[in-house]
Amino acid sequence: MSLDQEIQGLPVANGASADLAEKVAALNARFKHHSATSVMEGALRDAGNIALVSSFGAESVVLLHMAAIIDPATPVLFVDTELLFTETLVYQQEVSERLGLRNVQVIKAADIAEKDPYGALRFSDTDACCNLRKTVPLQKALSGFEGWITGRKRFQAGTRAALDFFEVEDGTGRIKINPLAHWAPEDVRAYMDENRLPRHPLVAKGYPSIGCAPCTSPVAEGEDPRAGRWRNQNKVECGIHVVDGKFVRTGA
Repeated sequence: MSLDQEIQGLPVANGASADLAEKVAALNARFKHHSATSVMEGALRDAGNIALVSSFGAESVVLLHMAAIIDPATPVLFVDTELLFTETLVYQQEVSERLGLRNVQVIKAADIAEKDPYGALRFSDTDACCNLRKTVPLQKALSGFEGWITGRKRFQAGTRAALDFFEVEDGTGRIKINPLAHWAPEDVRAYMDENRLPRHPLVAKGYPSIGCAPCTSPVAEGEDPRAGRWRNQNKVECGIHVVDGKFVRTGA
């Protein structure tokens, strides 16, 4: 039975479709003991109109490789905040070509020149800067999709410790899919080694987690891998996840 058939087969109340939470619970129950590849394949082939959102960061190539094998025409949404490292922009093009990804969509905010003409917003309000450059344009890009795939993993932050394969995205009617939720750092490295996947060039320079250049710094040995993101700030997420129908800085 496909994911779509399983969802459609859930109990229906008062003539309406089953609650999204029930659908997600059924998906998590079905895939509880399945691999990340199985979750990806099921999502892309059976779960509707799904996009893969990728930062083309330190570990992004894993999901990009899985998508390329399953369906190279998978929509891949890449948000260019116009503050990214040059290395990330080059890596994005090289990986897309090497993997044969045919539907990479580069997303940019249309109003940066109006709202942040001098690029100084990050100094006064990093949340507002993330919202302008990443959160809002991604929200608009996702509006035409039924769900999206993320590269989030439980080990990355305390706010992700209970992450499931499938989640309800509050207020949007979309399903959020986290195929690598249960992976450990060594699983990521093993997959990349076994498939000879190219590393982001900044990883070798001490950047295990890569975002915008002004807000990302190298991480010293023994530090948390995400310690270089918004260093010395009370912030751990860029704000692309939804709580109570609003895009917020979850965990910040």
